[in-house]
Amino acid sequence: MTQQFTPPPMPGYGPPVPPPPPKGPRTALIATAAAVAGAVVAAAVTYGVTGGGDSEAKPAPTVTVTKTAPAAGTDAAAEDTAEEETGGEEAGSGDAYALDDTVVYDHDVEVSLSGFSRGVSSEYAAPENTPYVKFTIKVVNNSDSAVDANEMTVSCAYGDEGREGESVYDEGLDGLPDTKILAGRSLSFTYACELPKKETFLQVEVAPDFDSEESVFAGEVK
Repeated sequence: MTQQFTPPPMPGYGPPVPPPPPKGPRTALIATAAAVAGAVVAAAVTYGVTGGGDSEAKPAPTVTVTKTAPAAGTDAAAEDTAEEETGGEEAGSGDAYALDDTVVYDHDVEVSLSGFSRGVSSEYAAPENTPYVKFTIKVVNNSDSAVDANEMTVSCAYGDEGREGESVYDEGLDGLPDTKILAGRSLSFTYACELPKKETFLQVEVAPDFDSEESVFAGEVK
């Protein structure tokens, strides 16, 4: 007689799960992160040193001065001769130029002042009923490209304390012209600044365009 044997039921859980492998040393992870950060910093420094970006400043043009030679035998001629023997006036030295000097920029644009005369603005001017000095500004464009006269800057000061001389707008005194000076051409226009009747010292600062440094003209006005 054959007996049937029923095996006992299996337990409700499987074989034990093996433990996870041990983690690597923490110092290795820190060293790797430090190396990556160092590489990023080095790349940023190299980019800055090699001039990345468009922040490079444009050099200001140099300025030379030309003067009309006086007749031989005059005191002015003797003074000019002595000046030449001592080296003459250094261009771009930062000193003011005489009111009748001609300033030549390194991109072949010349600026000069002339024809100084006094007047009083009308009741319709801005400012009205104000003593002023007017003068002619001449710009000669010997460069290869046009110069926008509207980009010129002109400012005035007067007296020993350097008070600002307000620009005067009146009939025939329209300020800066709104035109271009073509290559090989020149432009002359009249400009006026406030100058009280008792003041004689005048300082005029002129720049032919936004990229050029201002030239300072100074002297006595009758």
